[in-house]
Amino acid sequence: MTFQTPLPVAPGLMAGYLDSLALVERLHRLLLDVIKDEFERLNLLEINPVQALLLFNIGDNEVTAGELKTRGYYQGSNVSYNLKKLVDAGYMHHQRSEIDRRSVRVRLTAKGRQMRAAVGELFERHATGMEDQSVITAEAMADMNRTLRRMERYWSEQIRYIY
Repeated sequence: MTFQTPLPVAPGLMAGYLDSLALVERLHRLLLDVIKDEFERLNLLEINPVQALLLFNIGDNEVTAGELKTRGYYQGSNVSYNLKKLVDAGYMHHQRSEIDRRSVRVRLTAKGRQMRAAVGELFERHATGMEDQSVITAEAMADMNRTLRRMERYWSEQIRYIY
């Protein structure tokens, strides 16, 4: 395997890029901590924050573990493990596909929809609080999301294409 010599990068761009990477990682971990704290406050200790986000992201859809992975929400065996835990705890229904018996489709139960609603209420409080406290405007949020989507597309292309 040969490695290409990297092209020179503007120091400000490199510093900003590394700062963005660290922020994205910290924000994700902080989000999990915020959900954990909310669940402890509500005495909802049966599932973990990753599983709660999984319920939130599935919403009203019926999906397979593979679909969750291809949408980019989750990685490999982590999805299967968490889906099994959620099914066992009564938060999700599962049903084998009639066409492909290896494939299992899952959807939220009433209990899962209640948990999803609790996470949704937390997110609504945060969005309102950020707006009320002038943390970020809707316009700035839209700009940030456009930038993050461009980064996501760039990284996706790096994974798909071999140099």
